[in-house]
Amino acid sequence: MSVQSTIRRKTAPDIRARKNGEPIVMLTSYHAHTAALVDRHCDVILVGDSLGNVMHGFETTVPVTLDMMILQGHAVMRGSQHALVVVDMPFGCYEASREQAFHSAVRILKETHCGAVKLEGGERMAETVAFLAGRGIPVMGHIGLTPQSINTLGSFRAQGREEGSWEPIENDARAISQAGAFSVVIEAVAEPLARKITETIAIPTIGIGASAACDGQVLVLEDMLGLSARTPKFVHRYGNLGPMIEAAIEGYAADVRSRAFPAPEHVYGMKAKG
Repeated sequence: MSVQSTIRRKTAPDIRARKNGEPIVMLTSYHAHTAALVDRHCDVILVGDSLGNVMHGFETTVPVTLDMMILQGHAVMRGSQHALVVVDMPFGCYEASREQAFHSAVRILKETHCGAVKLEGGERMAETVAFLAGRGIPVMGHIGLTPQSINTLGSFRAQGREEGSWEPIENDARAISQAGAFSVVIEAVAEPLARKITETIAIPTIGIGASAACDGQVLVLEDMLGLSARTPKFVHRYGNLGPMIEAAIEGYAADVRSRAFPAPEHVYGMKAKG
């Protein structure tokens, strides 16, 4: 007889069913300890390839590897219990062919035990999304500003600011939805376009810098906590932990240097000599 966990995680179909319903709450996490905190309040935890910027100091997400994503995805799964954990597929592990994407996604699912993967691209990736979804791999799409394409985009500028530029992004959203993705991230697009896409496609839209018109929202945790050196203009900081952490480190360093560091007597039950 199999033993089933009493704690049920949210699944890709659960998130898919939230279309036009209660807004989907999503944040990034890369560690077990932050995942435990995020898990209490979020429907989805994204192990984003933004870990390249946040954890490793890369200028872009391009250098992030599949092994890096799997390592941090495993950590997030250990730290969380309730949220659907989605792991980004990093640049270079899925674009060459449907088969390459399948093998990379299988590694992620098997080695992290997460519930879904995310990949960037619209119409050009629709065939791959369909291939994965048809083989039991839940896929979250990502359109609009796609950071992995920074070397061709040239900058992290907002997309769809003029109505004449909407059609390709609308086509991307429609293609990803029809290919079988369970949801799609829309990054850095104008509110009217985000609203139109949300009202048009059948799957939930999750905005990042795409207004409240979407079915849900996602932010990089370190951005919204005030821990990132540089944050996008659209990010609202819900905390300012950087100065607090620095002040704590400064206090610790001062205690050590002045030999005022708290004595361990209370830990070991020793009595001070004198």
